[in-house]
Amino acid sequence: MNGEKNLEVLLKSMKPKHHTGQFVFCKTENLEQLNLSQIIMTFKEEEGITVITKKEVADKLNLAYSFVASWITLTVHSSLEAVGLTAAFSKALSENGISCNVVAAYYHDHIFVDIKDTQKAMEILSDFSK
Repeated sequence: MNGEKNLEVLLKSMKPKHHTGQFVFCKTENLEQLNLSQIIMTFKEEEGITVITKKEVADKLNLAYSFVASWITLTVHSSLEAVGLTAAFSKALSENGISCNVVAAYYHDHIFVDIKDTQKAMEILSDFSK
């Protein structure tokens, strides 16, 4: 299954899901100290490896972070080739002063917003299905 490409269908059926907990973006030079089952995402950049994990995992491992976020998943299976989905929801969030950090995975798009903006972000994202 390749996922949905039609923007209108994607927006009406994205059904955001809020994951409980606090999540952080950290950097590390190697993954050996990490239990990968506790990691949400890793991405290797020239400067180092970015890790997204629960705040308590980062605290336990003494990983530095500066942004504490909520994790929202758009539960619609969006195609990696879909055009306009990220632009549509990020524009709606930005018009309300909410920054978002987006991770596109195979099945879904995942949005990380500041903890203080969780409820408002969920309302904005849910409004697309109305």
